[in-house]
Amino acid sequence: MKIGYYRCSTTDQNPARQEQILHDIGCEKVFSDMLSGKDRNRPGLQEMLGYVREGDVLYVESFSRLARSTRDLLEIVDELKQKKVTFVSQKEGIDTDTPQGQFMLTVFAAMAELERSQIRQRQAEGIAIAKREGKYKGTVRRVIQEMESRRNYTKIHVSKINNQSLHFVQNHQNKRRKQTHYIIGITPSWC
Repeated sequence: MKIGYYRCSTTDQNPARQEQILHDIGCEKVFSDMLSGKDRNRPGLQEMLGYVREGDVLYVESFSRLARSTRDLLEIVDELKQKKVTFVSQKEGIDTDTPQGQFMLTVFAAMAELERSQIRQRQAEGIAIAKREGKYKGTVRRVIQEMESRRNYTKIHVSKINNQSLHFVQNHQNKRRKQTHYIIGITPSWC
């Protein structure tokens, strides 16, 4: 049976491209997550691992959709191999039924982990420079906490002060709705 799995790091990302690829392949069952791939604690991944059976083929658009670290990817593929499930990564052309596919999987996984580490390093360097120049304001949460004492801000104020998009601020506030309503002085009926 052809099984598909796709993942987006956030709910803001659009999975349509991955869904279309898995549909074109002819996957009969598809599992998904809208969470970061930095660890294995994802409901869709766990459900898929429990569902697959001997002889199944698991398709992903790219192996980075399955896992972000080499260790996690290799552990997941090993778990699939123990169940006699083949893993196929469409983008990289990796098929674990072949020795070449197993080798390439290991090499590409190491490269992906290196790329992720470099991104984190560059981000940390950029934040350090911005802090030295006084341009770094922190997260939306910090700005909201700073403005809590004033109780006179709007979402637009927060987005301008923090140099974030209004959409980002609104999403953050929706996640922290109760606290946000308290901060801006609104008491909804559901509180």
